[in-house]
Amino acid sequence: MQHAHTPGLRKAVTASVVGTVIEWFDYALYGAAAGLIINKIFFPDLSAFAGTLAAFATFAVGFFVRPLGGLIISHIGDRYGRKPALVFSIALMGFGTVAIGLLPDYRQIGIYAPLLLVLMRMAQGFGAGAEYAGALTLLYEYAPKRLRGFYTALLQSATVVGIILASVAFWGVSQMSEEAMTSWGWRVPFLSSAVLFVIALYIRRHLDETPEYIEAMKHAAQEKKENHIPLRVVLTKYPKSLIWGFLAMTGHNANVYILSAFSISYMTNTLHLSRSTALTAVFISALFGVFSAPFMGWMADKFSPAKIYIGAALFTAVFAWPLFMFIDTGNLFLITLGMSIGFLVSYGGMAGPQGVLLANLFPTRYRFSGISVSRELNGMLVAGPTPLICTLLVNLADGKPVYVSMYLAVCCLLTAFAVMKLYMAAGQPINTSLSEADRI
Repeated sequence: MQHAHTPGLRKAVTASVVGTVIEWFDYALYGAAAGLIINKIFFPDLSAFAGTLAAFATFAVGFFVRPLGGLIISHIGDRYGRKPALVFSIALMGFGTVAIGLLPDYRQIGIYAPLLLVLMRMAQGFGAGAEYAGALTLLYEYAPKRLRGFYTALLQSATVVGIILASVAFWGVSQMSEEAMTSWGWRVPFLSSAVLFVIALYIRRHLDETPEYIEAMKHAAQEKKENHIPLRVVLTKYPKSLIWGFLAMTGHNANVYILSAFSISYMTNTLHLSRSTALTAVFISALFGVFSAPFMGWMADKFSPAKIYIGAALFTAVFAWPLFMFIDTGNLFLITLGMSIGFLVSYGGMAGPQGVLLANLFPTRYRFSGISVSRELNGMLVAGPTPLICTLLVNLADGKPVYVSMYLAVCCLLTAFAVMKLYMAAGQPINTSLSEADRI
């Protein structure tokens, strides 16, 4: 079985990784733009603080519609196939991203500019709501069982590649004069993403359905009619999987968006460091996450996903204070060192085992929907609002990051607790792989 579907596995890896790179290029691109330029383009009449809040609010909007997109597109994926769902997802994301680069600004059309921005963020979020769940489902179902942790962790490497590309793109335009950047330069990264979308669409149109999904669908006609609605089955038969899977994402999401989005705003708006310094630190440190995630995924295959996940969550809870001690020095080397540790251990340790942990929670027929619901609801309530929450917490502490560290630590402790509860509910020790969803 391991070698029988090698061409299919290759296609699945390419289609999934490219799509995930694009998804996170979009989100990191907008996260960087929100902290640096969106407030000046779309909210010029607000104060610097209020403008940053408004920009991060539009960032969060994309996450609020992700669960809805995830529900609808994952229904397509479970009922009609992984391929059509993944094609639709990437097409919608591409439309939203390119359209942001074409929007007129506030000085041209007034209040309609931020309203259109919100609509395009909603289009992005709707498509992205099923992107990771679909890519993860595809890879999990093609990968050899003994290497599912490694293969699904490639998506988390792709996530960081997307963040790096976005950092590079905005580092490039940040070298422009302020006038050039605010007039047209900020649009270039959004418009250039059109090339990536065309490539991803071409790849996905040539995908094959997974053998595991085809086999599962052979038995679908014999099931009761109500079992043909994946969401209903997930909610009624696997509620514990949904709840603990949702909570298991909390520390990871808080950590990712503090490192990749909030940190840029904090360094430029609170510490008054240059945009170049902030983007350089994110770019270099994120490189460690590219290699750490698949390594931790491979470790999860050997030692169980829970051990790696819980260990990384507890480390991050403790490291939440040293992280900002490094950043607060204002020294590029020390900032990069602290953030590199964050990407290497915190990000890699929770991102690497995440895919196999979530995919193991649900059977094939309902896997796409189950992953999408648990993950995207957490994205809506934790990932999207995190930069906004952290901006408010810094303001509450008179420019100090102490409350942000507390927020990150609490999120990570909740994650460690949730993963332990997942295994307790399944009656399995944490040194095993949660592979039988019907036991939960």
